[in-house]
Amino acid sequence: MTVVAERAPATRLSRPAAFTAIAAILVTFAAASAVPSPLYVVYQQLWGFSPAMLTVIFAVYVVALIATLLTVGALSDHVGRRPILAGAIALEAVSLILFLAAGDVSVLLVARVVQGVATGAALSTLGATLIDLNPAHAPGRAGLISGIAPVAGLGLGAFGAGALVKFAPFPTHLVYAVLLTGMVIAGLAVAWMPETARRRPGAAASLIPRLGVPARLRGDLFALVPIMVASWALGGLYLSLGPSVASDAFGVHDHLLAGLVVALVTGTGAVTSFLLRAVATARVLTIAGAGLLTGGALGVAGLVTGSLALATAGTVISGAGFGAASLASFSTLARIAEPHERGELLAVALTISYAALSIPAVIAGQAATRIGLHTTALWYGTMVAALGLVALLSRRRA
Repeated sequence: MTVVAERAPATRLSRPAAFTAIAAILVTFAAASAVPSPLYVVYQQLWGFSPAMLTVIFAVYVVALIATLLTVGALSDHVGRRPILAGAIALEAVSLILFLAAGDVSVLLVARVVQGVATGAALSTLGATLIDLNPAHAPGRAGLISGIAPVAGLGLGAFGAGALVKFAPFPTHLVYAVLLTGMVIAGLAVAWMPETARRRPGAAASLIPRLGVPARLRGDLFALVPIMVASWALGGLYLSLGPSVASDAFGVHDHLLAGLVVALVTGTGAVTSFLLRAVATARVLTIAGAGLLTGGALGVAGLVTGSLALATAGTVISGAGFGAASLASFSTLARIAEPHERGELLAVALTISYAALSIPAVIAGQAATRIGLHTTALWYGTMVAALGLVALLSRRRA
């Protein structure tokens, strides 16, 4: 048994307070990762880079994140949660300082790489810590929060950044200063929280990149892969190209509305996750596949006809599918993993998710320079709908 059972010192946060703090930190990391999305259009106007470069900026973040998940993802199972979280928060603060100082695309790339490393180190550790601290009277709460918090954070970050760009001064700086303050508070919370995992041997070996899943868990994880790929590929479209597509296809040039494009998907996803929290996982997965299929189809129809109403409806329904997929996936992972398996299992699941988030988006960014943003968005939306259909059919066969 690896979870610490002894009473925490009086100077530490209580376990309920620590659970709340970890959930808030998870939201903050997700928000920070989404903040650049509505700012990309501003950066393009300032520095004149192409849609292909835009997706490169997006991709270097995900590549760094995945590389970190593959190496550091299981480390907290061996050295404890607090040291990894403290290091991740410090790195995130460095990335935010780089964003504040950025004056060209090269510094922006470096900032995104550092942010990817920080987020990769944080995500699996935060998820494992939530499960460690899960209250006994609410066994499903950690899975619920793990499903809702990242999706809600993405929406909060994108919409908040869009609002600050539109209404506040210093559009490419103020939001990062706000997040930097949040990271200082997060660091204090981690310093005061109890450690939830004992040290155990194997820390150095855990740094060797691998995608290892215990044999008894593979069936459950593999059953989730189709819906994870479909939902995170959708997220990649909106986070990388969503505001640019809205501007190009529908003439949406308002920065607040650009942030709303991302927030519609993620906000709807967060609300859906909460509303479905008591529904059986198998049914939630069916709802997820149906939402991604229907939403993707409506989005494509909106692009073909030039109907903003259809495209908006597709975005909302796709967001519902995204939220349902996130809830079902993280609830299942929280339920099946033993304490010493949590960091590693979440790292594998997140690696799959972020690969699906980034690879199609990068291909789309390169394609947009050759066949145009509108045509690329049509093909991408069709792909998401097809993936939703595959996920839905795989659930019915199961």
